[in-house]
Amino acid sequence: MQLSKKLTQQIAVFGESGSGKTVLLSSFYGATQELDYLQNNPFNVVADNVGQGNRLHQNYLGMRNSARLPEPDRFAGTSYSFSIKLRHTPTKTTKNSPFDALGLVWHDYPGEWFEQDVSGPEEAKRRLDTFRSLLGSDVALLLVDGQKLLAHESQEERYLKSLLGNFRNTLLNLKDDLLTDGKKLVSFPRIWVLALSKADLLPTMNVHQFRELMIDKAAGEIEELRGVLAEIVEGAEALSVGEDYLLVSSAKFTPDKIVIENRVGVETILPLAAMLPFERHVHWYERMKLPANVAQTLVAGTSLIASVIVGKKIKVRPSAGKLAKTAVVAVGNATLLAVAEAVKLTGGKLQEFHTRAQEDGDALRAVLTGFKLALETSEEKLILMRSKR
Repeated sequence: MQLSKKLTQQIAVFGESGSGKTVLLSSFYGATQELDYLQNNPFNVVADNVGQGNRLHQNYLGMRNSARLPEPDRFAGTSYSFSIKLRHTPTKTTKNSPFDALGLVWHDYPGEWFEQDVSGPEEAKRRLDTFRSLLGSDVALLLVDGQKLLAHESQEERYLKSLLGNFRNTLLNLKDDLLTDGKKLVSFPRIWVLALSKADLLPTMNVHQFRELMIDKAAGEIEELRGVLAEIVEGAEALSVGEDYLLVSSAKFTPDKIVIENRVGVETILPLAAMLPFERHVHWYERMKLPANVAQTLVAGTSLIASVIVGKKIKVRPSAGKLAKTAVVAVGNATLLAVAEAVKLTGGKLQEFHTRAQEDGDALRAVLTGFKLALETSEEKLILMRSKR
């Protein structure tokens, strides 16, 4: 029996208590269990831990059927692992692919640790261990609570300065324990997306207006946060903080009803976690002179995804060079061209690749190109804004 070759992406979700992290996760997973989702997607999303999956689905059903909100997980940092299992008969192309399955690990960091000190050494260790567990993430979502923005209308900077300041201070408190002998981290979330949670409470605000609000009211705090992150991560040039924006709403909430169908941006999270690092890492590799270990880390995963999208086998091997151009040696110029081709697929050309993959029964390529199309659609709907850098 041949074991599945799974490529796993990780996403870390940060936000203050009450910002909607548990509701968002429950809505994300519960929606993937609905019949219409199963009928419209060539894959199943399965919780690797059955107990976790049942709890998230129960939360979702409680919202949908009884307008019952999930209980928050106070001081509980938990990681949730999901498998994206393709519903297909493997083709020759799939069998030769560097991977034939996808995974997503969702790290939920307790909001209480942004807002108050730990109670003692045991909780301090638990906080540090929880943060270490998410260091393999490429993407981090930092939730901005739409309800608190609304409560601070015309004085949004008061809330935003508090939110970003608390998060910055938390990182400063963890910094010395995270860095062994002061050595900066190579494996660390490099893409920090600012996400407006409970976006249904601000129905007239699109993602461009959300970005303008953040820059107008908290540009200095965003830059200070980036500065602290740059002190932790090696190759800080390859770091994006507050350059990508997303609107998310888990449902439409009324006093006696929760309309689950009225979600915003929830379906964007999986494509975002899978494809945004792929696109951004290639751009960074092409344009920046990075330490060899950083460049090697960035390119390793992108080459696997690119080989599936363009249908060309791509190999890379590390060298002893200090700069990006020598850190990863491609097998021929065709390799770099193939990676660039996969990244730059957009619009009609991307749709052609997606349609051809569907016609050929190449489910994995269809899923990845479908993810790229989903990100384009989210941008068109003014739900997502990706960095142009």
